[in-house]
Amino acid sequence: MKDNKPQLYNLAIAWNWEFDTDFITGVEHECSLRGISTYRIDTNHLPQLLADLKENKITFEAFYDRASDADPLFFPLVKWMEEHATCLINPYHRVAHAIDKANMHLEFITNGLFVPNTIILPPYNEQRCTSMDEKELKNIGNSFVIKPANTTGGGTGVIMNAVSIAEIIKARQEHRNDKYLIQETIIPAILESKRAWFRVYFTFGEIIPCWWDDQTHRYTELTNDEETRFGLSGLRNTMSIIQRICGLDFFSSEIALTTDGKFVVVDYVNEVCDMRLQSKYYNGAPDAIVHNIEKLIADHIKFHLNIKTETDSR
Repeated sequence: MKDNKPQLYNLAIAWNWEFDTDFITGVEHECSLRGISTYRIDTNHLPQLLADLKENKITFEAFYDRASDADPLFFPLVKWMEEHATCLINPYHRVAHAIDKANMHLEFITNGLFVPNTIILPPYNEQRCTSMDEKELKNIGNSFVIKPANTTGGGTGVIMNAVSIAEIIKARQEHRNDKYLIQETIIPAILESKRAWFRVYFTFGEIIPCWWDDQTHRYTELTNDEETRFGLSGLRNTMSIIQRICGLDFFSSEIALTTDGKFVVVDYVNEVCDMRLQSKYYNGAPDAIVHNIEKLIADHIKFHLNIKTETDSR
């Protein structure tokens, strides 16, 4: 009798960014050490995979999506995983809520977080003209940031150091179906010659703060001694609140410490973190942090799928 059972893999990873290769290889390595089978899904063989899923030739228990944010062709795969996989890293319905900067802005304020002074504008296709005037804009500051609410990834659509309504009008026409945030420019404090600007990762319950220079985009590991010496425990408190709001498993946020001692969340929820290695890219994340995150992902899958290895029984 023919065996019609589908081929089972523990973890499927969807990806479409060439610079993810090192990170995905690292995740695969850590998974293999824990007895977790993995399967890469890229754009080239996505159609065949979708056909195989439909014909029940292959199946997956867990899913990590690093592709659908930039390519809607992956949405059918995401839908299948939402219906069939038992372990989803950053489920899509939570991502859809978290990436809307306008929604997050209001929820952060409601939950007591500090955010930049902001004007939220409706999509251009819903309201071409706005009632905003020069006086209202002056309350934001002489220089401000223009950013779309939902268009994400690598600062897409973000305009720094804007100074006029004309720039806002032009920007809103770039992503016509998206809301826009007009935000004050945040100036961080200086701590022993370092700009007090941080990118902080939340990774399956572990909070990992890094120095992240907003001008050079260079990361530096934040040591425990620095965290204590500079009184930066607010970074962890802030990230805990953000996670309760967005409900994601793995994301990062940008947080600046201002001269008046406020931890201001500048970039709200980045659901697909840039995991390029600093040893290869000047503005990549510190290698030790990337490798730690690879391990945390593998540990998360192992725990949720209840995968046992020989070392577990010793």
